[in-house]
Amino acid sequence: MTTCGEGPIGLANAVCKFFRARLAEDETGLLRFPPLRAAWSPRGRPKEVLLSGRNARRVVFGAMNLRTGRRLFLPREHQRAADFQAFLRVVHHCYRGWHVALLLDEGPSHTAEGSVQLAAWDGIELLWLPKRCPKLNPMDTLWGQGKDVVSADKQYATTSMPRGATTQVAQPSPRQWLTPWMPSTPSG
Repeated sequence: MTTCGEGPIGLANAVCKFFRARLAEDETGLLRFPPLRAAWSPRGRPKEVLLSGRNARRVVFGAMNLRTGRRLFLPREHQRAADFQAFLRVVHHCYRGWHVALLLDEGPSHTAEGSVQLAAWDGIELLWLPKRCPKLNPMDTLWGQGKDVVSADKQYATTSMPRGATTQVAQPSPRQWLTPWMPSTPSG
């Protein structure tokens, strides 16, 4: 059993001999009003933060090939079993003919009976991470870095998503792979 201290590389190397494509999967939520992490205000006066409307949310499912760094993304309205199953279909389509091992947490959408059955049907081996060990999943780190660059301290007009279900990106720049799901201009 892998513990939090052993890291994702050791776990990936453990399955290296058996699978041709090793992917790490995680999803993240994008909020219309992301966390305010930094702001300036005169000493002694709290910063006024104006909010209006509903805090809309979108979910982006993502997987990274641990050997090549290639990433797959699927934006969805929700983080339900049907949404994760749609992402499994994207993985199956992009890695057709490959034996895929998918490293992921035990989220409810992942452990749903339909998700597990679909993965087995598509030949995707689900490798469960230990509970409360997000640092074992390299996608978790990438989501955090991307959100720091793209959405921290910015409020966007909408959480609309681009047309097209899947985006494949080869460059590791967080701005390049997370920006498409955020509107192009932040509101002041």
